[in-house]
Amino acid sequence: MFRAIIIDRDADGYRATLRTLEPARLPEGDVTVRVEYSAVNDKDALALTGRAPVVRRFPMVPGIDLAGVVAQSDHPGYRSGDRVVLNGCGVGESHWGGLSQLARVRGDWLVPLPRAFSTRQAMAIGTAGFTAMLCVLALERQGLTPHSGDVVVTGASGGVGGIAIVLLSRLGYRVVAVTGRTGDDAYLRALGADDVMDRAVLSHPGPPLAQARWAGAVDVAGGQVLASICAAMQYRGIVTACGLAGGMAFPVTVAPFILRSVTLVGIDGVMCPRPDRIEAWRRLAQDLDPAELEPMTQDITLSDVVPAATDLLEGRVRGRIVVAL
Repeated sequence: MFRAIIIDRDADGYRATLRTLEPARLPEGDVTVRVEYSAVNDKDALALTGRAPVVRRFPMVPGIDLAGVVAQSDHPGYRSGDRVVLNGCGVGESHWGGLSQLARVRGDWLVPLPRAFSTRQAMAIGTAGFTAMLCVLALERQGLTPHSGDVVVTGASGGVGGIAIVLLSRLGYRVVAVTGRTGDDAYLRALGADDVMDRAVLSHPGPPLAQARWAGAVDVAGGQVLASICAAMQYRGIVTACGLAGGMAFPVTVAPFILRSVTLVGIDGVMCPRPDRIEAWRRLAQDLDPAELEPMTQDITLSDVVPAATDLLEGRVRGRIVVAL
């Protein structure tokens, strides 16, 4: 028997509850993982509360992240006892996910966990840190270096933004953190930010081209914030876009792209190809000191997951939520 969060939608409504299940309930897959840690991300919170149509089939175990030890494998790449990590790939949406003591998944979705990290540290990183590293890799591929100029990071008080600040700072970049949370200046500077900006400055329409300020950007907001960032990029600046916390709309003109040769790079961590996943985790092991994530990480248990989801969506959470299974 194992414990898991189950989301149901039926005549009684939409609800997420902690249940005890038999292993026979697990979905199809060629690897069974004994999950040691998972996480609560924004997408998980939306799934748990039903505030967005994240879940594609019911019943569903949410949790887009998991880290643990292989219990049984029919996949040639894994054997019992291997430590593994999984981000995205549709788990927690169309396939049972990580907020469960057992998970059965496709081995092709898994990545061997680097020795540098414990399973808890892997979930302190989770999809947020994985996505942040994908952004850093994209900036590097486009030629950005610490000598290019400042890098602006939105959603700085959240998981992606916070870990992006840590990574960029360790790599030698000067980082400008953008946040809507008052009183987070000291916290963000401790993560490595050189300057902190109020999100409100970027939340209103401005000219098609603003004063050139940044060489690179990691944006989790979308909407008007992303449009304002594009308008204020330096010549040949690079913007990575990985979120839509500020909305799906993108009220921008072509001016930054045809007059300043700005590059906008989309970042997707859900269906990211396996070679890129392996490289991202390799670079995380190389460039990230997991001890730096402790100030932005809080630990909860499965019993705490549902209320934590509401707290996350209401803006009462800073950084990462790690779930001990």
